[in-house]
Amino acid sequence: MAKHARLRPSAAQGDLFVSNLEKSPSAELDAPGPLDAAANRRRFSSPGPEETGSLTARSATRASPRTARLPSQLDAPAAPFLKWAGGKSQLLGQLFPLLPRGLSGRYHEPFVGGGAMFFALSPRRAVLSDLNPDLVTCYQVIRTQVEALIDALGEHVYEKDHYYAVRSQDAADLPPVARAARFIFLNRTCFNGLHRVNRRGQFNVPFGRHTNPTICDATNLRRVSAALAHTEIHCRGFKQVLDNAQAGDFVYFDPPYQPISATSSFTAYTSSAFGPAQQAELAEVFRALDARGCKVMLSNSNAQFIRALYQDFDVREVLATRAINRDASRRGPIAELVVRNYR
Repeated sequence: MAKHARLRPSAAQGDLFVSNLEKSPSAELDAPGPLDAAANRRRFSSPGPEETGSLTARSATRASPRTARLPSQLDAPAAPFLKWAGGKSQLLGQLFPLLPRGLSGRYHEPFVGGGAMFFALSPRRAVLSDLNPDLVTCYQVIRTQVEALIDALGEHVYEKDHYYAVRSQDAADLPPVARAARFIFLNRTCFNGLHRVNRRGQFNVPFGRHTNPTICDATNLRRVSAALAHTEIHCRGFKQVLDNAQAGDFVYFDPPYQPISATSSFTAYTSSAFGPAQQAELAEVFRALDARGCKVMLSNSNAQFIRALYQDFDVREVLATRAINRDASRRGPIAELVVRNYR
């Protein structure tokens, strides 16, 4: 999976899965409150009067102020188990008011990455997929062999020599549990939690300097395993969502972002490029799902190219915080786009 590196939770938004959210000073977002699992699932089973049908609206407006109700630590026991540049944890407070209501179908996320949206929604039925084979193996192992994975993670230590020895391994030669443990270990101990590979698919992020990094959060891994128990997990591209998405399903796309400048074109989460041609293909899949009767939401950069691709749909801005930038002055809020085929 590929997304541009943009994101550490802001102090105003907080960590949605570790502590309660504090009230944001932004006039655009009220303080999120708790949302228990049952209330969360009602979003997918109780239609509101304004939430039916498809939307074709030529507009690009900022999300209207609404109170975002999000899971607290007790209400959402499963949290993302990876650090993922481009993950949506920091944006959930702005994305939740934009989610559809009244859905009774399945949840689909073709670019699953760290899975922040999936874990926050906790849908009863879901189909998760990604083109990153190591990432997909990790999800599959947690779902079915979590205790073996916990044991395997216990063999890893936060030492520079050990890190590079593990990084040099060919993941494809490892059995699934060892492959998943390697993936999590590298993710938790590498520089800035990045996942970057070269053209040969080899992970090449250097060793990171951390203070007592958590390599194995056994409690959360068990919770993640429970959350994934009835979830389909596939290693495949985004086009395959058309194979099984049906009317009434909700599809969330969080693809590699379209670069907004020549220096922001970091899309090396897989060995495959994701450029303008792939963005255009994704827009065609978006339209096909719309015609099929699915509710579809997509996140992307605030690039004119993306606005043009989705000009027939509802396009809104949200504010994210850049956390990975050599220039500290450029780590502040930046506008991103959310595209929907519904209101």
